[in-house]
Amino acid sequence: MHIAWTSFLVALLIIMIVPGPDFVLIMGNAVRSLRRGVEAALGVITGLLVHATLATIGLSALVAAVPTALLVVKVIGALYLAYIGFMTFRTANKPAGQQHAGGNVFLRGMLCDLLNPKVMLTFLSLIPQAMDPHSAPLPQAALLSAVTVGVFALFWVIVVPLARQLGTLLSKPKIRTAFERVCGTALIGMAASVLAA
Repeated sequence: MHIAWTSFLVALLIIMIVPGPDFVLIMGNAVRSLRRGVEAALGVITGLLVHATLATIGLSALVAAVPTALLVVKVIGALYLAYIGFMTFRTANKPAGQQHAGGNVFLRGMLCDLLNPKVMLTFLSLIPQAMDPHSAPLPQAALLSAVTVGVFALFWVIVVPLARQLGTLLSKPKIRTAFERVCGTALIGMAASVLAA
């Protein structure tokens, strides 16, 4: 079995460092508290596990092949991202003492990842490119999916504590408000890009 590990890992690294909805959501929570950052990251990783499982057994390919199903996923995902962005933007206008926890952060992270069709399509486009066409596909898909989830998990293990260090800087009300407005605007913009894709 000759998996194209080099090109796969390079592509995965590029995808990982380009900020997306998961990144914005995790960073926005991590700067508030380490616990919130960890919960959001665990939610996102859980969503990745679901995507990895579906991609491995082929259900994601089926959804991607049926335009109506993919469109439904895109619309729901875009609406959810817009909702998170709006709530983040609204929270930015409240004094720090009046901010609420914003519900289940783990669930938000999981839904943010699950409802992002770009994550599903990443699994469907990246993993097949790295597979050996002369070997059994299922073990390769399972291995590459597991590596994808593992690499992202490692990334968040490093990034969340670093993001928490920004908490001191963001304890200043004006800076915190600006940061949360940027996060909210970014999520709303990403919702628009999901619909446009």
